[in-house]
Amino acid sequence: MSYVSFAQYYDALTQNVEYQKRADYFCGLLERYNHEPGITLDLACGTGSLTVELAKRGFDVYGVDRSSAMLSVAQQKAAQAQLNLLFLCQDMLRLDLFGTVDTVICALDSVNHLNGENEVLKAFQRVSLFLNPDGYFVFDVNTIYKHKHILANNVFIYDTDSVYCVWQNHLNEKNCRVGITLDLFGRDERGAYHRSTERFYERAYELDQVVSLLDRAGMEAVGMFDDLTFENPQETSERVVFVARKR
Repeated sequence: MSYVSFAQYYDALTQNVEYQKRADYFCGLLERYNHEPGITLDLACGTGSLTVELAKRGFDVYGVDRSSAMLSVAQQKAAQAQLNLLFLCQDMLRLDLFGTVDTVICALDSVNHLNGENEVLKAFQRVSLFLNPDGYFVFDVNTIYKHKHILANNVFIYDTDSVYCVWQNHLNEKNCRVGITLDLFGRDERGAYHRSTERFYERAYELDQVVSLLDRAGMEAVGMFDDLTFENPQETSERVVFVARKR
């Protein structure tokens, strides 16, 4: 999935993400574990909003994403912020870095986009391979609760200045996999609308499944938190943040 059309409108459709708040939260998490971020990888960085915010906070950070269209937006964003940031076009399943890193951050349910436990394990193994001993892997996942009760078979409408988006979900109850179709109606400078469509899937997992996969990849889950808090996950948590340390 290249997200060519989605990349144009991604920022307009994710204005509620609060990247500044999320960057501050990740800083707080690492401080909680007395971990100096060192060389940091923003894995599945998308259009680079979090990468830029981390760089502004003094992180030695670079980004990786499989979508060249997303990375093109990220490069423009970094240039506008007068930051010289490196972005690499790679799939997390085939992550191949120049050297090891001290911290990996993977935000906004990117792990859910992987297709099944085998792919999640493979991605975790690639992270572990390039993570220094005692390095930290911080990532979040959408929960089974969110897939079954929030995303489910619902339809969402987003109407922004640049795009009108119809977001349709189809839930497979058996494996908690949600098929997502985005119909994007972008408006050009003449006021005419042009339609494009993106389709992808997200799959949710039991939290203990994620812990087990981390263990198999050589990492220990040392913390789980409800999104943007330091509280334990609840039954109704929609996103859970994991903190893992490489053995």
